[in-house]
Amino acid sequence: MDTTSTRAHDDVRTAPRALATEAVHAGRDDLARQGLHAPPIDLSTTYPSYDSRGEAARIDAFATTGAVPDGPPVYGRLGNPTVARFETALARLEGTEAAVAFASGMAALSAVLLVRGSMGLRHVVAVRPLYGCSDHLLTAGLLGSEVTWTDPAGVADALRPDTGLVLVESPANPTLAEVDLRAVAHACGSVPLLVDNTFATPVLQRPAEQGARLILHSATKYLGGHGDVLAGVVACDEEFAGRLRQVRFATGGVLHPLAGYLLLRGLSTLPVRVRAASATAAELARRLAADPRVARVHYPRIGGAMVAFEVHDDPHEVIAGVRLITPAVSLGSVDTLIQHPASISHRIVDADDRREAGVSDRLLRMSVGLEDVEDLWSDLDQALSGPPEGARNRATSRNAPAPAL
Repeated sequence: MDTTSTRAHDDVRTAPRALATEAVHAGRDDLARQGLHAPPIDLSTTYPSYDSRGEAARIDAFATTGAVPDGPPVYGRLGNPTVARFETALARLEGTEAAVAFASGMAALSAVLLVRGSMGLRHVVAVRPLYGCSDHLLTAGLLGSEVTWTDPAGVADALRPDTGLVLVESPANPTLAEVDLRAVAHACGSVPLLVDNTFATPVLQRPAEQGARLILHSATKYLGGHGDVLAGVVACDEEFAGRLRQVRFATGGVLHPLAGYLLLRGLSTLPVRVRAASATAAELARRLAADPRVARVHYPRIGGAMVAFEVHDDPHEVIAGVRLITPAVSLGSVDTLIQHPASISHRIVDADDRREAGVSDRLLRMSVGLEDVEDLWSDLDQALSGPPEGARNRATSRNAPAPAL
């Protein structure tokens, strides 16, 4: 089983490659030379070594810089060859020097906060809306951080000497609001800008090219793409990556090798999936905007496979009425998902803060998959019409009145 590091993969490239080509080949460049076609899965938790002095020197070097140790792997919590392939590939797609993978998107964000906090930089400037659990992590100060919420224009004025991070999500979850990343990066000065790029993916935008130092993904979503893996990843420069690896080693938020394999496989079809789902999403957004049962549609200028819309009537009836579309939290899978953010993904955010960020109680968030657009529209159309009158009356007689929205 291959246990070689993938850091040298860049050496085999002789010219820049298109994103679609990188998606297929990044992280796999050494396979043909090894007589392999599919990347191997290394499930080892530990690795033999008869040179204990050499092991000590490599561990000391890691403790100093967080750089990937030279030579064979040491221990699964320090690094894994299969996961390293995914990290190499994602860094190439985002245009950064490195990437560090974690067990979930929240583990990845937590590691960033811990790195900055360890340097005495516990203050965070953030722009709402964010993913609900990211909002809660900052607001509750669970990792000792302090947050100042502001709009994009107020970032520069919100900075303090102890500000360690500026955090934005664009397009934002769940309203799909967009931020001028280049302008915000300029306002940050020397403070690192972290952009949650989960919704856009590197197919639609590469924040590093607009000045962001850190790019966060819930890799559970589009990078994996099939609803069968939990993961997070931060793309960044090598210096920051070293600090993230040290936090990952100390806290244990490592990514399982099988998840790393699934993510690497998911990246190979990422451009195809995102572009196909985006075309369908744009058409659904157009039809929803023309539908009198829909009060407002949110769809980002850069496109994408996410659509959010507000309905005039009870949004819970739409959730209950879909048959082809899956009513479930999460997003980015090959099948279409719909959920009510105020009830699920952003329930943990204070209700007033939700509404101020544009997350109304009538808002629905839909992650468009790869189904035929006509089938999806047919399902939405019947769900928006609500249950038949007889079913509605029976439900009203059985249940207590629903709270006002």
